[in-house]
Amino acid sequence: MIYLDNAATTYPKPNQVYNRMSYAIKKFGANPGRSGHDMSIESGKEVESCREIIKSLFNAKNVKDVVFTLNCTYAINLILKGLLKPGDHVVVSCLEHNAVMRPLKKLESLDITSSVVKIYPEDNNRTLDSFRRNINSKTALIVCMHASNVWGIKLPIERISALAKIYKIPILIDAAQTAGVIPIDIQKLGIDYLCMAGHKGLYGPMGTGILITSNADKLDTIIEGGTGTSSMEFCQPKEMPKKLESGTPNVVGISGLKAGVEFVKKLGIRNILNHEMSLINYLYYNLKKMSKIILYTSKPNADKFVPVLSFNIRGYISDEIGDILNKYNIAARTGLHCSPAAHNFFGTLSIGAVRVAPSIFTQKSDIDKLLNVINLIRIKS
Repeated sequence: MIYLDNAATTYPKPNQVYNRMSYAIKKFGANPGRSGHDMSIESGKEVESCREIIKSLFNAKNVKDVVFTLNCTYAINLILKGLLKPGDHVVVSCLEHNAVMRPLKKLESLDITSSVVKIYPEDNNRTLDSFRRNINSKTALIVCMHASNVWGIKLPIERISALAKIYKIPILIDAAQTAGVIPIDIQKLGIDYLCMAGHKGLYGPMGTGILITSNADKLDTIIEGGTGTSSMEFCQPKEMPKKLESGTPNVVGISGLKAGVEFVKKLGIRNILNHEMSLINYLYYNLKKMSKIILYTSKPNADKFVPVLSFNIRGYISDEIGDILNKYNIAARTGLHCSPAAHNFFGTLSIGAVRVAPSIFTQKSDIDKLLNVINLIRIKS
């Protein structure tokens, strides 16, 4: 299979991820931090060593600021439902994933409102001004994806974060599409809440996500339970990361995530980005020459885009193209990508789009095969 759905989940994983998980399920079979016996202690050490390497990669202030979650969506929900109160107002971009938009819709019942900011992909000044105009006296949070999972458009999070600091408003960054692909320094960028998927650009397994925050004291909990600490108390512990990590953690998944992050650090995020962007630019260049191909953005570059490209072929809805690609053993993502807001932005709600997202393991020959099939579909249309 030619796998080009890496914006959803990277595949294949590095061999060290497979090997580490196989080792972990045999070696770390006890609950970490719950018992005093050797296996429990070793399981705990494995979890904490993963926390340390993530702290290092994203320059978190403290290792206790790193929280393991089920996925990026879970991390986002922890913030939206743990921070916002009745009467609060939220500013979000017009490209946000349903991981943001659905919780906000749910929170409307608590009189929590939101304003959707128009993005200008080629003009960061206008984008920043859009955010500024939508801030009001009740704004309690700015939510901004680092890059669109559909169109690959990067948002100017450095400037948006700086704007948030001027207004003394916390900012949540959804880095599902950028963690492991673009360097992120949480302290330098001034990010209050950084939410990430472990199974995408960090090459960990599904069922792993990360929240990094030094502002957990401002959060209420949405999940309470066993933490292995303060067990005589019915109240949830306040110390991090236990405050936000109730229940038995996914030790095997976290061990695999550790191996994935080590792989990314060793290879170098810049090298990964350069490889994937070169493939996306090659794809864009060749699609641009074909008639009947609909491209929605300008030529991707690393300053304004991540390595994700969505397109359509005139005469087809995206799912039809996906079905044909599948017959040629090519896996791409079609439809609405759990992001109707982003499709509404480019007017593709009725047909969706075909999304191509390479990984470090994707080769130029894979893109050539994709282009050959696209050409066949285009000629027959």
